[in-house]
Amino acid sequence: MATLGMHRDFLLEFAALEKPVQKRVFEVFEKFAAATHTGLHLEKLTHQKDPRLRTIRITGFWRGVVLKGESGDSYLLLKVLPHDKANDWAAKHRASVNEATQGIEIRNDVALERATAGLRALAAEEPTRLFPASDYPDKVLRSLGVDEEILPIIRLIPDEDHLEALHKVLPEHQYDVLLGLATGMKPEAIDRELVQAYARTAARTPAADDGDELGTAMARSRGRVALVSGPVELQGILERPFDAWRVFLHPSQYRVAYHEGYAGPARVTGGPGTGKTVVALHRAYHLARQLPEEAPDGCVLLTTFTRDLAAELERCLTLLVEEENVRAKIRVVNVDALANEIVRAERGGAPLKLVFDQKEITARWTRIVQRLGIDFTDVFLDQEWRQIVLAQALTEPEEYLKAPRTGRGTALPPLKRLQVWRAVTAFEVQLRQAGEWTFLQVCAEAARLLDGREQRPYHHVVIDEAQDLHPAQWRFLRALVAPGQDDLFLAGDTYQRIYGNRVSLRSLGVQVVGRSHRLRINYRTTQEILAWSASLLTGEEPDDMDGGNDTLAGYRSTMHGERPETAGYATKPEEIEALVARVRDWTGAGVQAEDIGVAVRYVQLGRDIAQALEQAGLAACVLGAGRDGAGVRIGTMHRMKGLEFRCVAVAGVNDGTVPMKSAVTAVEVDAQQHQEDLNGELNLLFVACTRAREALRVSWHGAQSPFLAPVVNPRP
Repeated sequence: MATLGMHRDFLLEFAALEKPVQKRVFEVFEKFAAATHTGLHLEKLTHQKDPRLRTIRITGFWRGVVLKGESGDSYLLLKVLPHDKANDWAAKHRASVNEATQGIEIRNDVALERATAGLRALAAEEPTRLFPASDYPDKVLRSLGVDEEILPIIRLIPDEDHLEALHKVLPEHQYDVLLGLATGMKPEAIDRELVQAYARTAARTPAADDGDELGTAMARSRGRVALVSGPVELQGILERPFDAWRVFLHPSQYRVAYHEGYAGPARVTGGPGTGKTVVALHRAYHLARQLPEEAPDGCVLLTTFTRDLAAELERCLTLLVEEENVRAKIRVVNVDALANEIVRAERGGAPLKLVFDQKEITARWTRIVQRLGIDFTDVFLDQEWRQIVLAQALTEPEEYLKAPRTGRGTALPPLKRLQVWRAVTAFEVQLRQAGEWTFLQVCAEAARLLDGREQRPYHHVVIDEAQDLHPAQWRFLRALVAPGQDDLFLAGDTYQRIYGNRVSLRSLGVQVVGRSHRLRINYRTTQEILAWSASLLTGEEPDDMDGGNDTLAGYRSTMHGERPETAGYATKPEEIEALVARVRDWTGAGVQAEDIGVAVRYVQLGRDIAQALEQAGLAACVLGAGRDGAGVRIGTMHRMKGLEFRCVAVAGVNDGTVPMKSAVTAVEVDAQQHQEDLNGELNLLFVACTRAREALRVSWHGAQSPFLAPVVNPRP
């Protein structure tokens, strides 16, 4: 029986083919997955770089490019292109096996020869070198997988721009290694994250039978090649080509998701688009598959901080997990809903009276300030209660007098602290007398209830978007599962923290030292969008939730595209009119309306944009408005968290709106909190921009947001 592999690039390009062509691709290649190649006509080419590359007829116009092993019965589908382009591509390319990773690499020999000639000419005029032998000896580069043919070429590269120009020319793994070095990664980190991850995969992969070198190399190319076991699997993959994350995990992702037995809590971090959520989904799947059959359903918890994100996790999990018995072992629910469920059950099932309107909460603090006659603002007291009292689970005034107030900028002597405690006590008494709860109080109560039980509800807990959880929520999550092997698995990125919750994991009993992994390769967003968005964060170094600082060093994309578009207008109607025109351009270019997202800071602007789109004959759906119909997805920046689209427009990025004045503590109230709030608003804009895969448009009316200065009005 033949072994058929599909290259990741083919699957991503396959999605753009017309449906009749896609159908013929399946009809042709299901024969590979069902039997040997006997009877199938693979055509050789003349004057080609690699005699193992063949073409196969799809239709009269379309041909597939297939790599055929010299021995054995293995085949790798690389491309489906128009006839002449397929022949031209096959004539110029060559396959090889990387010495460090033992995986398949595809290189364009003709383009490499041209690039080398151009770099030699440039080297005569440009003395600087990006990879001088004094800093990067041959031995080091060879150990990372850079081969002898590529070494002379990279010695000629003068700067990172010229390296970027070789993105489609160099073998993919070697380009990743070089880009990592160019963006500040140490050779040791690259060896750990890009080389050893592949090596571990190779060590676990048995060699193919009968000296089938191609079959073995494909099996060791996790993240770039998917092996197809039969027509059913082939059809399942081709029916959902945009869901390539189900099939292609980079070894750096795979080694984290499918690690056998973490000794305690483990964590994966990384910038937007690096696949943290994908790793969390695969981790939940792996843990559920390892459970014995007698394990109860729902004993693996997959959770996050909002209902919308939980719904998206549920949708993705359905795509990933096809085995019903495994899927039944995984429960998806957001943190607050689960805490509410546990507290309600303890109280006989009666619904809890929840207070979640922030305006109402602030008004209550205002009345308490007036009644007690104390010199504190309502905003300050609310933040002190949430960030110090609830965060540290303080219940007595003596505890509060001794409590550290890290992250709070206003010093409080003992007398002032006692005044604050009087206000906190009054606030909590008022809630109790009314039978009311805030969400954080519910989480704290659920944690207290669970701490008194010998049996915990879950075998394993997997947490996505961990950076936005409050300490009270963390104590609840810690209480859901007994400490031990594979108890907690966290995925998050502090550059995407949008709720200002500062957390020390170790102080909450979540020790991830030695079990923390960082992903650096963005698989969603083009390098142009990524670099533009990252420029917004210049100078920000958030904490990593474990006593250190986070970093974007080495963070990069594997894709390229157009630079983001920015535009300012005098009035809101003019901005909306231009946005509608851009959306029409995108749909006219073949982008489905559901693959277009519009992010705004406040919901009314979203409603105005939806109305304008509908008046122009373009369907629109405002997220969170109770409508799940077809159309352009419009939502607040908060609601865009965790979503992704081919094209994104971020609108209304005006001074006074981004950052939102009401979301930022006045500097005279608390200077440190003021800066924390500004960082949260900046992160929110960063999150909105990095929802885009291919195209990003950022607009404003009136004065632009000061956050846009580094990218719209950069300093010379």
